Amino acid sequence: MLSILNSISSLTAENAISATQSDLQKTLTELSTGLKINSGADDAAGLAIANGLQGNTVALTQSSQNASDGIGLLQTADGALSQVTSLLDRAITLATEASTGGLSTSQSTALDTEYQSIMTEVANIGATTNFNGTAVFGTTAAVFTSDGTINGSSTTLTSVGALTTTALGLSGTDLTSTANSQAALTDLSVAIEAVAANRGTIGASVNQLAASANVQETEVTNLTSAENSVQNADIGKTVAQMTQYNVLQQTGMAALSRSEEHTSE
Repeated sequence: MLSILNSISSLTAENAISATQSDLQKTLTELSTGLKINSGADDAAGLAIANGLQGNTVALTQSSQNASDGIGLLQTADGALSQVTSLLDRAITLATEASTGGLSTSQSTALDTEYQSIMTEVANIGATTNFNGTAVFGTTAAVFTSDGTINGSSTTLTSVGALTTTALGLSGTDLTSTANSQAALTDLSVAIEAVAANRGTIGASVNQLAASANVQETEVTNLTSAENSVQNADIGKTVAQMTQYNVLQQTGMAALSRSEEHTSE
């Protein structure tokens, strides 16, 4: 009677099936997640690179949002200042009219009444204009941007001047006389120049932040592409591998069954 303690062919078939099942499970995981790196065991170096790129991406994405928020604040200030310029232009018209002689008392009073309402509105715009609940005028807008690295960050500071009649040099001005009206004209010209200078500063910062946001968005696109190439699975290749492993598993099971039949004979 012949006794066989071990079947080498069976052991070989079992080992091959185990390896195939492991490869098949890894392939199925890749297909279900869309990622070829699902743990450090898959590719430790690749995972570190992908995570680093992802960190850069999220930092740049938020930085782009920070820049957009900063632009929104500055554009709010610019819009308010544009309205102030229109009001001051009207005030110049009134002061010019009040500077000439021959006006009746009621006409002078009417001109000064409208002028004072303009001053009140300018002050109201300065006091009530806000962005996201934060006062816009008399503040320094600080916009922080970063690429997620130690040396890749910066803060853009923009001083938005106070908007009050005092700050504009118009406090106490009136059109109650031709002399006062002519003095108001001089003060109004200075005020309009100050508003224009403030808008110029704001506009330069808006352009700077817009350029920064564009660069950040481009970097996000490039980094995302790089991250995808490192971490994302090649679906076509992975499907082909799954088919291959399924066939190997089936043939391996058939081989194992056949070897066991020979062993039992």
